[in-house]
Amino acid sequence: MSNRTRTIGIVGCGAIGRSLARGVARLRLAGRVVAVCDADAAVAARLAAALRPRPAVLPLRALVARCEVVVECASAAAAAGVVRAARSRGRDILALSVAGLLRHPGLLAPARRGRLVIPSGALGALDALRAARHGGLASVRLTSSKPPRAYAGAPFIVARRIRLAAIRRRTVLFAGNAAAAARAFPANVNVAATVALAGLGPRRTRVQVVADPALTRNVHELEFAGAFGRAACRFENEPFPENPKTSRLAALSALEALRGLLSPVRIGA
Repeated sequence: MSNRTRTIGIVGCGAIGRSLARGVARLRLAGRVVAVCDADAAVAARLAAALRPRPAVLPLRALVARCEVVVECASAAAAAGVVRAARSRGRDILALSVAGLLRHPGLLAPARRGRLVIPSGALGALDALRAARHGGLASVRLTSSKPPRAYAGAPFIVARRIRLAAIRRRTVLFAGNAAAAARAFPANVNVAATVALAGLGPRRTRVQVVADPALTRNVHELEFAGAFGRAACRFENEPFPENPKTSRLAALSALEALRGLLSPVRIGA
């Protein structure tokens, strides 16, 4: 891969999209944001106005036609459509809303042109998990714990009319597999979807979703075991200031994944 500057389009101009756009300029990556897109055109226009040089505000199809690298940070509901559009033009794509891709396995298959890159998000140790998969991985378990307010608006919470403000102690909201967790908490469990894709798949990856009013950080605990041995890790992440549903590390991970996509040097598996 050459070191020439590549054109980048950002789909989803919320907190993470804004953070990535600023990071591309701050870190002087080998790419330039030339177009942005959002379901709310006013939100996209505000981001474009804050960037120099100013990118174009385009609909999805026009953005994909113009940009060599497409960054999806829109929503679980929109993710499949964005990936499908980018792949139709052979673009490289960085997809952040991983929970939205689990029900579309065809989009995860290799393509003749373009790469699909999924960042590690709010959790580390995925290199080890991917490696263990090749040597007899037997079990994977993830427990994600956040302050109750982080789950506001999740389909699981809305359907059961759970009063998050009334939770006074650590409460397991959900226990099941990653496929069901992604449907129940699409904005909260991208990390579970990523773990599932790196390891045993969405149906064999066990997930607990916990609301804990004593927490000020988002906590992810990953345990996996197999012929290689046993591993356990715990991440205590500060919530992203503009969006407590996600972690600050998730935004940083996305920026690092984009840097890796644009760079000829890669560190790690």
